[in-house]
Amino acid sequence: MRNLLLAGVCTAALMGNPALADDIKQGGEMTVTYKDDVSTLDPAIGYDWQNWSMIKSLFDGLMDYVPGTTELRPDLAESYEISEDGKIFTFKLRKGVKFHNGRELTAQDVKYSIERVVNPATQSPGAGFFATIKGVEEASAGKGGELSGITVQDPHTIRFELTRPDATFLHVMALNFAHVVPKEEVEKHGADFGKNPVGSGAFKLAEWTLGQRLVFERFTDYWNEGLPKLDRITFEVGQEPVVALLRLQNGEIDVPGDGIPPAKFVEVTNDPNFKDLIIRGGQLHTGYVTMNVKMAPFDKVEVRKAVNMAINKDRILRIINGRAVAANQPLPPSMPGYAKDYAGYAYDPEGAKKLLEQAGLGDGFSTELYVMNTDPQPRIAQAIQQDLKAIGITASIKSLAQANVIAAGGEENQAPMIWSGGMAWIADFPDPSNFYGPILGCGGAVPGGWNWSWYCNEELDKKAAEADAIADPAKAAEREALWRDIYLKIMEDAPWAPIFNEERFTIRSERIGGDDKLFVDPVHIPVHYDQVYAKDVQ
Repeated sequence: MRNLLLAGVCTAALMGNPALADDIKQGGEMTVTYKDDVSTLDPAIGYDWQNWSMIKSLFDGLMDYVPGTTELRPDLAESYEISEDGKIFTFKLRKGVKFHNGRELTAQDVKYSIERVVNPATQSPGAGFFATIKGVEEASAGKGGELSGITVQDPHTIRFELTRPDATFLHVMALNFAHVVPKEEVEKHGADFGKNPVGSGAFKLAEWTLGQRLVFERFTDYWNEGLPKLDRITFEVGQEPVVALLRLQNGEIDVPGDGIPPAKFVEVTNDPNFKDLIIRGGQLHTGYVTMNVKMAPFDKVEVRKAVNMAINKDRILRIINGRAVAANQPLPPSMPGYAKDYAGYAYDPEGAKKLLEQAGLGDGFSTELYVMNTDPQPRIAQAIQQDLKAIGITASIKSLAQANVIAAGGEENQAPMIWSGGMAWIADFPDPSNFYGPILGCGGAVPGGWNWSWYCNEELDKKAAEADAIADPAKAAEREALWRDIYLKIMEDAPWAPIFNEERFTIRSERIGGDDKLFVDPVHIPVHYDQVYAKDVQ
């Protein structure tokens, strides 16, 4: 085994950001609004964009990301080692890290936290992420609480043994589900731990009045010296987004957590008073049209390519007021493995017609396009319908509730085409494999699965397994190149027509500072609360 990375404290140098330099004073408050209350602050349970960054501010994991980026770095881990075969990960923990209750965090707490997540009694939606750890299969079947693949070697050293090499394991250790909790607090509060969270994060919960507000206060014994910058964050819930925007204009709040309301988007983005306060950033998201390769005529690659060439993506972007960028491949631009030099299929209706002729369908054909029935998705589907009509494809729109569209996609011969908007893929972690297995790999092309194109290329599945067996971070470039080739081969087969990569727009008050990336953080969605600061601290 060899040491692969020594950790440094997350400082301004990591961000390359003068906003986090030493002259930024400690103190100040921030007020954030949300329409809905928070469901839970238990890292084993929480799995929505609203509580994601809150949980990350209350808890820590072995790994995290450089603020505002998708670059992995150690967090509670001081260093880590990976065995030559990529199956054993050994982490050295920082000493002196404390939970909010004052107790020191140890490797035993890490072991307990992971075993709690995979225990069926916890009902964690993240249990599947840990499937490669030895013993998880038995634990998931209720055959034992402890995992044979996790060994506490000493109070500050923990070892994970996997069933196979897994290059995504470091990312899994950065997920909220892997955040560390103190056993005594979980047992004390039981099912209410999510309302009484105790972690080791930069903030601690000071108040939670259901339906009204949550208050986070700075944890003064936080291990990462100098963080957080703010002393207090108040999350006011039950705030309609339009009202929140008015309150921002009146100087009453600092960040409307639900973003800029669609009905006010054009007005706000054209208002010179907001020019320097609006923040735009990419997400790990792709919206796409699937074509079921098991159903004629989409079993012909010429037809699938024709659909790619028929859709006017610029017109669709106008429908959503430019809140996205056109996509030409499955991966979003901020994802490792994205092919920057790939042009994709150009908008070319005449070329699309020629491809249909080559497929023996010069007279066109009829099909169905499934779509979720929530605005703006039906309007987007109508634009796609018109584009397809222009090349001879008559697509009737089936506008259904989200659950019904998902169910139809999971039936092998039911949905010829699906516009994925409102249901499209947002990565759980910034690794190209997370865009493959569930939605493009053979494993997802099963009844009830999310591979709605039913595309299964066994050769690419083998290459994907090879890529994920490259667990050494020093070979990351080699692994990314493999994934790049996999996705470009997928585009040759064209089971999807990628449409756009949605971007997040938010707005902040003049009182709050920090690099723009912190407010549209691709991992700490939506805001990296630990790093932002108040400008008016004396």
